[in-house]
Amino acid sequence: MNEQKTLVPLFRRGDIGGISYAVTNNIVNYLIVIATLTGVLGWPDAVVFGYVVPGMSIGLMLGCFYYAWMGWKLSQKEGRADVTALPSGVSTPAMFVILYGVIMPLSYALEDPMLSWSAAMAACFIGGFVEFCGGFIGPWMKKRIPRAALLGTVAGIGFIWMATQGVFDILGDPLVGLPVLFVAMVGIFGGYLFPKKIPPLVVAIVGGVVYALCLGRTSFDFSGIGFYFPNPVSSIQYMVNGFAIVIPYLTIIIPVEIYNFIETMDNVEASNAAGDAYNVREAQFADGICTMISALFGGIIPNTVWLGHAGLKKSNAGIGYSIVSGIMLGAAGIFGLFTFLSALVPPAVCAITFLWCAVVMVAQAFKDCDRRHYAAVGIAMVPSVADYLYTQVTGAAGLADLWPEVLPTGVQDFAPEVSQMLIDAGVMWNGVAATKAGAILIGILLGTMTVFIIDRKLHLAALTAAVGYVLAALGFIHSAALGFYPLSPYALGYLVVAAIAVVFHLGQKTWLQSEEGFEYV
Repeated sequence: MNEQKTLVPLFRRGDIGGISYAVTNNIVNYLIVIATLTGVLGWPDAVVFGYVVPGMSIGLMLGCFYYAWMGWKLSQKEGRADVTALPSGVSTPAMFVILYGVIMPLSYALEDPMLSWSAAMAACFIGGFVEFCGGFIGPWMKKRIPRAALLGTVAGIGFIWMATQGVFDILGDPLVGLPVLFVAMVGIFGGYLFPKKIPPLVVAIVGGVVYALCLGRTSFDFSGIGFYFPNPVSSIQYMVNGFAIVIPYLTIIIPVEIYNFIETMDNVEASNAAGDAYNVREAQFADGICTMISALFGGIIPNTVWLGHAGLKKSNAGIGYSIVSGIMLGAAGIFGLFTFLSALVPPAVCAITFLWCAVVMVAQAFKDCDRRHYAAVGIAMVPSVADYLYTQVTGAAGLADLWPEVLPTGVQDFAPEVSQMLIDAGVMWNGVAATKAGAILIGILLGTMTVFIIDRKLHLAALTAAVGYVLAALGFIHSAALGFYPLSPYALGYLVVAAIAVVFHLGQKTWLQSEEGFEYV
């Protein structure tokens, strides 16, 4: 009987803050997805609100329920009530990369929203499978990929995709965006709290919506509310057709999901450090399975374990916040409440959350790495710039009718004459397309080599360059499509680097001297 009293309750007062954290931030991510698909790409509401949003909601709801169950099991196992469920949500970095790195170019290339959706579902399902595999290979990869290379690459994604778009949206409507940004920053960077420990971020978002309503920026629209439970038979039929289309984008999907499952590992390990000993592998399996289920119902964005477990535990959240958040987000997707929210919340308010997330990602990349490896973080961030620049320029060129014909692989690239026109016009374009192709993997490679050079492990730098040769020879990087390119200049370039690194490694004890106590800054 005494043991029962120690079990974590289904709901307690601290869960209210957890619900606010999970629901608010996930809603913002949903609104970004909706705005991109409907406003930018012109996908029909029947697909976005009938399949994509409900599919994402079903996967996320199941994830919330499972993490609450994990919390309950942990409470039973350890006989204590102070257990906090893992926070589950849509992966924000992956969301931006999938939206702008996969779905947007696919939509422009195919000019068919239904076909683009089918490919996006296939990408999500593949991503879920990669996440699931992370339960087996995650620890091995985490030990071998330098933290600076991985976090630097992710920081580049966050900075170039999320932070820039956040600032642009805020300044696109400064009368709404700037005041809301200031109130949010008072809390997230200044550490202030309103009475009753209400976080300024919540006040900024809710108050920003009311403020925008008063200015006439948004309005109440209940016309889209209804029942939107997706037909999995229909969505699966579309998804099967999408697998062939999405194969050339595996160079983007796979590394994003590798980041996802390593992020899950880090966040679960952080929960262990905070006092809740969750099984890392079980959480990775859950993320992967829930993502695959989401795709089967029409979803296109993967799930992950979020940051913030320590803060939730400090605020005395238990497992109830995860259950209630799952119900609220699942119901919102299935009953069309996001049609109402998308009309109510202005882009400048949504921008606050992903600007904050992006800035934290960049800061974390430097904070969590050895100071000597800062150069590797910076170098790993750069390839994402090419990805962003390529997307923006090709989108603008498409409006000017300069977009070339679709290649047989379904991947678009500029014709040489168009590229030369851009270069002649002063656009920083030389090498952009090649760096965009597999940008995430390129960032990891360059960052990893930099770490090994700094640590004077030139033999490992040579091994990394050899991996670069294999990836380039198979078309995973620097190529518009997978294939066999053993004599491409990019592949040969990595091979030459590997040879030089081996020679330098062998010469370290004779003619190549290393300066003791050397610092590059």
